[in-house]
Amino acid sequence: MWPARRIVGFLLGALPLVVSLAFVPSGAHAWTPDSGERRTPAAAPADGQGGRAVTSRRACSPAPGPNKATCLALIRTDLPAVRSLSPGSAPPGYGPADIRSAYQLPRGVGRGQTVAIVNAFDNPNAESDLAVYRRTFKLPPCTTANGCFRKINQNGGSTPLPPTQPPGEDWALETALDTDAVSAACPDCKILLVEANDDTFGNLLTAVQQARLQGAKFISMSWVDPNGENPVQPTLDQIYFNFPGIAFVAASGDSGFKVHWPAASQYVTGAGGTRLDRVRRPVPGPQRLRGHWYESAWTGAGSGCSQFQPKPPWQTDTLCLNRTVADVSAVADPGTGLAVYDTFQVGGWVVVGGTSLSSPLIAASYALAGTPGPNDRPNSYPYAHRRKFWDITQGSNGSCGGTYLCTAVLGYDGPTGVGTPNGVRGLRP
Repeated sequence: MWPARRIVGFLLGALPLVVSLAFVPSGAHAWTPDSGERRTPAAAPADGQGGRAVTSRRACSPAPGPNKATCLALIRTDLPAVRSLSPGSAPPGYGPADIRSAYQLPRGVGRGQTVAIVNAFDNPNAESDLAVYRRTFKLPPCTTANGCFRKINQNGGSTPLPPTQPPGEDWALETALDTDAVSAACPDCKILLVEANDDTFGNLLTAVQQARLQGAKFISMSWVDPNGENPVQPTLDQIYFNFPGIAFVAASGDSGFKVHWPAASQYVTGAGGTRLDRVRRPVPGPQRLRGHWYESAWTGAGSGCSQFQPKPPWQTDTLCLNRTVADVSAVADPGTGLAVYDTFQVGGWVVVGGTSLSSPLIAASYALAGTPGPNDRPNSYPYAHRRKFWDITQGSNGSCGGTYLCTAVLGYDGPTGVGTPNGVRGLRP
């Protein structure tokens, strides 16, 4: 059998011819690289900074080169990194208690479950930074020594590890965000970090394959094809994602109304994004039972109707005959992002968002729900239990004629899917 990177290289090498023959619907949303700087409203930021305008930047290049993925972590730039905390102070951004409260996540479950994180390049400080994060928030230690944390290369070994990231990229921050997010949602879960040699799809997919071979049932991918999707990807899906009993979760993208792969795969749970605000009094309307949390669709969350992916039988929306993205969602707006500790490049505590945050949160929530049935498609679970999610009914991520493909509505919609976790009963068989 050919190694993964050769298969991917062969398929992608044939892509220009395939694309030239492919039918592209009129009105398809085109992606153009932005400057990497974003401004978002800050009516009620997570850090209590009043009405301050929130700015953020991409951790990874939005156009990394041919056949390369981009990570989706968005780091707030209006808040300086906090190198050390004074006694009794808390880091900026949301912490584990906030995540558990907002999504009603159970405590004391998840022990023995392994959530795999697949990223590019090596973060040499991953374990030591994770230790600081967990100690700060009084979570149990998760180390190599106690068997909770494990870092391997894409071939399954602990040595040699991949090189560190090249200049202009910050995959190390992506890794820090993912490990901290899994810890926040499922502090008793084990974490398997699989580091690909670089950000090419051949090596990242080899790392995904390795996570599966290591026995992980929950695999988070916080990266996308920056160009969206192409007709080769359904073939790659059959090789790397067509495995029942495994919850593959991928970020839907941070470019607004546009479909990105691998979240577009029919075998993957596409994680959309929301803005999560803490409010002083319960919000009236459909979300009034949420107490002091209010959620709306994040403007940057990826969504839409796939050009190439077949529609799974559990999706019943009517405006898209193919696969619709996303499936479920969680907080992603960097203005209401997660507190993350990273010393490799940013130098301390920062606030990070993007659908890079929602993907590991959803993967960890799957782990809290229990092991999927061996013949099940876990991405079908949310559709069978729609009432077990908070239905997000406000917000939009682009222009689509006001339809549900880019606008949060009652019931299913593209930016937030069936909604955000209300406990984990919706992620069980």
